[in-house]
Amino acid sequence: MDAVDYALVHALQIDGRASFRTIADALDVSEHTVARRYRKLRAHGVLRVAGWLNGQRFGRTSWSVRLVCTPDAANQVAEALARRDDTVWVRLLSGGTEIACGVQEGGDQDGDALLLKKLPRTPRIVAMSAHATLHMFAGWRSRVAVLTDEQAERIRPALPYEKEISLSAQDRAMARVLAQDGRAGYGELAAASGWSHTTVRRRLAELRSGDALRFDVEISSQALGYHAEAWLWMKVEPSALASVGEAMAAHPEADVVAATTGPTNLMAGVTCRDTRDLYRYLTERVAPLHGVRELETAPVIRTVKRVGTLPSSTSQG
Repeated sequence: MDAVDYALVHALQIDGRASFRTIADALDVSEHTVARRYRKLRAHGVLRVAGWLNGQRFGRTSWSVRLVCTPDAANQVAEALARRDDTVWVRLLSGGTEIACGVQEGGDQDGDALLLKKLPRTPRIVAMSAHATLHMFAGWRSRVAVLTDEQAERIRPALPYEKEISLSAQDRAMARVLAQDGRAGYGELAAASGWSHTTVRRRLAELRSGDALRFDVEISSQALGYHAEAWLWMKVEPSALASVGEAMAAHPEADVVAATTGPTNLMAGVTCRDTRDLYRYLTERVAPLHGVRELETAPVIRTVKRVGTLPSSTSQG
């Protein structure tokens, strides 16, 4: 990846559906160059734009689920979880026997069935804990920030806020397409929903302005030069929970920081350059925080699902 590639990634993180022309004008390169770079990166599986429904706008609860499996089962269980619509992300941790995944309760597949029925009854799962998200201090920070403020403003969409949003069957049909390819064309979305191109364009704007539909860029940390990812589960004094969460949210290493229910009350996902950088972060940035009583660290061995849904193909443009 060169400077143009990084700029393209940053632009898509600002607006995953920004037109190639809009991005090209902001980057001062040709539209052909932007389109060619995007298709090359996507064809090689380096990046993907994925759309996803923000369940919190519809009263859903977000959970972080930890599973310990028998050594021969972790990969199969992780891949099965990744194929479900109600899992947002899935990662293999530690020595490859532990799985962490994000679940949105109340999706197209019954989240209660996953959390309370299916997982505990799976013979090769030997331990499970579920932590409901109470408050997000930071959520999935970008590791690419190369555009100037002026360039970013030229790409950022101006969407008025819509207070009331409810989902229809047509909305869900479009969302399934966008979960595979967040840049799917209006023709493909119209075919999936049964709406006209004009209705699809209007409805997408409504869903985005109501914060019901979001777009993320799925890109591996390794492609950006980061080789040490870990999940942290922390026990923090209740009186210090807010201050510790806010302090960690300001750390550039922290991708996500959330207050949760369960035996630990603060969860964080962090990304560092290498294991030495991770060690320094834990000992020099996290350990001195007042109110942290216990810290458990689990390195990420493999990301099975990063955002949205699993791609059916990495060769589409």
